[in-house]
Amino acid sequence: MQTVEIYTSPFCGFCHAAKRLLVHKGVSFAEVDVAANPERKPEMIQRASGGRTVPQIFIGDTHVGGCDELYALERAGKLDALLQG
Repeated sequence: MQTVEIYTSPFCGFCHAAKRLLVHKGVSFAEVDVAANPERKPEMIQRASGGRTVPQIFIGDTHVGGCDELYALERAGKLDALLQG
């Protein structure tokens, strides 16, 4: 199973939706709350090729993008394969 990292903030509905999908699938993930840890936001922006909004989701070395992209992978049947590596 690939490692999953998600940059979030506590008041972001898209962050909660993305985490719900991962939890539903039984996927453990590391969460970085950029509101509580603002010093981590530049790291997120760099890793996300300039992406400044949350969530920013990484599966292994792959930058998935945000919540919409995560759900699109799930609908296309590609998320499980990406998670397996």
